[in-house]
Amino acid sequence: MTKHIIFHKPYGVLSQFTQETPKHSTLKDYIQIPDIYPVGRLDWDSEGLMLLTNDGKLQHRLSNPRFGHKRTYWVQVERIPDAEAINKLETGVEIKDYRTRPAQVRLLPEEPQVSDACGWLHQRHPPIRFRKNIPTAWLEMTLTEGKNRQVRRMTAAVGFPTLRLIRVSIAHLQLNGLQPGEWRELTPPEIKSLYNSHSAPSRAAAPKA
Repeated sequence: MTKHIIFHKPYGVLSQFTQETPKHSTLKDYIQIPDIYPVGRLDWDSEGLMLLTNDGKLQHRLSNPRFGHKRTYWVQVERIPDAEAINKLETGVEIKDYRTRPAQVRLLPEEPQVSDACGWLHQRHPPIRFRKNIPTAWLEMTLTEGKNRQVRRMTAAVGFPTLRLIRVSIAHLQLNGLQPGEWRELTPPEIKSLYNSHSAPSRAAAPKA
């Protein structure tokens, strides 16, 4: 029987079921479902939405960059990014030997609040480092790829290091009040929509001939 769940990963949890060091918790501390695997990962110091399934076909489609499914993040950075920095993030930046694909990026007018309809932002434990003389800002970034620590490397490349990173959506899936450490099974309509939204590769993301 196929299983599809979404999980709100807390800070400090590894995106795997096996423990490599006693220092960090793993998915096994929260999810007791056998033979289910994450579709993509979040770094241990990142938070937010994860999708897990034992559906190999769906996992392949969501992991394949040809399909370019969208992932949206709220990103707290040091200092206030200017228009030039945001434009660079949108059009692509060089990280190591790779240039990132175009992304959707906007500067949020204020810190996201728990009282918002989305209700996704919660106090982090431990809290981020705070320096009185350095302001911070929040960005909303939507990517169609997922390289290792990509968001952090992108903001660092334009001079605004990431302090906190929260994934708030994968395709049409959202946390919608799911508390850190909680998970739920997807509904049949959600699973169907997930398949329908990846029925064909994105033309922009297709490999060159």
